[in-house]
Amino acid sequence: MAEAGVSAAEVVAETKRAGGGEAELRSPGWNESQLRSYQFQTRQIPRLQHSDPRAEELIDNEEPVVLTDTNLVHPALKWDLDYLKENIGSGDFSVYSANSHKFLYYDEKKMVNSKTFKPKSVRQEMKFPEFVEKLRDIEQRGAEERLYLQQTLNDTVGRKIVVDFLGFNWNWINRQQAKHGWGQLTSNLLLIGMEGNVTPAHYDEQQNFFAQIKGYKRCILFPPEQFECLYPYPVHHPCDRQSQVDFENPDLERFPNFKNVVGYETVVGPGDVLYIPMYWWHHIESLLDGGVTITVNFWYKGAPTPKRIEYPLKAHQKVAIMRNIEKMLGEALGSPQEVGPLLNTMIKGRYD
Repeated sequence: MAEAGVSAAEVVAETKRAGGGEAELRSPGWNESQLRSYQFQTRQIPRLQHSDPRAEELIDNEEPVVLTDTNLVHPALKWDLDYLKENIGSGDFSVYSANSHKFLYYDEKKMVNSKTFKPKSVRQEMKFPEFVEKLRDIEQRGAEERLYLQQTLNDTVGRKIVVDFLGFNWNWINRQQAKHGWGQLTSNLLLIGMEGNVTPAHYDEQQNFFAQIKGYKRCILFPPEQFECLYPYPVHHPCDRQSQVDFENPDLERFPNFKNVVGYETVVGPGDVLYIPMYWWHHIESLLDGGVTITVNFWYKGAPTPKRIEYPLKAHQKVAIMRNIEKMLGEALGSPQEVGPLLNTMIKGRYD
């Protein structure tokens, strides 16, 4: 965690000492029965007003915090499927479909590196009304298929959406960008998921303000220091930056360090903004029986990497280098199986 100043754990402890219990750290509108059960321990991510000095210090230290009153996406709080269907425009939207609640991200460009990899979700391009019609048909039939829309907001959106977008609290978020020396805003990603959808643990190489608009999402974060507990896929694999561990059924023989993992969690609701620091692992799930969720991400290029997270990055680079060597040797020898076991003994942990 942070080397100096307030930490997320200290904020939670201070809140409880002041008379605030766990219930005050939650958003209303959901209950424990809507959360999936996992074997690892978690601590609460602090929920603070944006003017609270502790909130600013947590962001300075690159630690997560839920900001409850930024009004960052206030004009979008009226967004629902019908409003978006009428106003979002005639552009194409990327929609992933799967027969499971898990939507493991994969890089389509890297699929040539893994002949055996078969994604469990398939991306389709469709118009927004088609997405809504398909989603409601699945819900009505009680089918196993699930959908997850993930689309960058662009210049194809309709006039009302543009007006809503311009009404976001850009003054606040621009001050955050300037204060922390972040690079440019790279994208605003619109996420629309069905109840119970899960995005398994992964990390991003950008700073992220995760703004919840509709419904509730549980967010479990892990600091970069826990890199070796989460066993990412090799860099050349389509699922690079994703954890190989199945949180619902972890294989502790294959991933023994996972037993040491400790998460930081929260449930965000409409109007909440979760700061997800660059390189922090995050597992995101729409609550069970919670209906459709709508989220907008604000992704910024990060400032230079803090020294305290250089080690896990170097570990990841080591794995990448070894895997690239394995690939090249395998191509040269004509038999990747001959070099794989040898190199696996040289890499701490198992990243098969």
